[in-house]
Amino acid sequence: MSSFSHFNEHGRPKMVDVSEKGETKRSATARSSIVFSKELYEAINSGSIKKGDPLQTAQIAGIMAAKKTWELIPMCHPLLLQGIDFSFEYISHPSHYELQIDCEVRCSGNTGVEMEALTAVSVAALTFYDMCKAMDKAMVIKETFLLEKKGGKSDFHHEKE
Repeated sequence: MSSFSHFNEHGRPKMVDVSEKGETKRSATARSSIVFSKELYEAINSGSIKKGDPLQTAQIAGIMAAKKTWELIPMCHPLLLQGIDFSFEYISHPSHYELQIDCEVRCSGNTGVEMEALTAVSVAALTFYDMCKAMDKAMVIKETFLLEKKGGKSDFHHEKE
């Protein structure tokens, strides 16, 4: 078990020691999406969602989630996040709409922010669902994935984009 980075020599879970790693500028961008009805899209555009603006609430929830990732994912380090930004894009399909949710998280530190970006878009998608479920319980949260990561040992760009 000691060959695994998150287990000690006794096979028990541990948080990896990153104190010897150099501090670098780091960023990560993640994406999630949610599919919903044309009726819901029209209600959002007309401002008739009873709970309020679902994008504004989803963005606030996503920011809060990124900041609390270390409390949710057991082996994540608490980080001093220096920037969290969202973008939302509605995509029209013949029978439905899709909301694409992207979040970029930035910091200077000795460990990456991929989990913070992934947590942020996941919670934003869940919050959008919660805000709109009275109108469309058939919404489907689709794939969530890392688009890009910069800093640290290596950079990454998802081939999908």
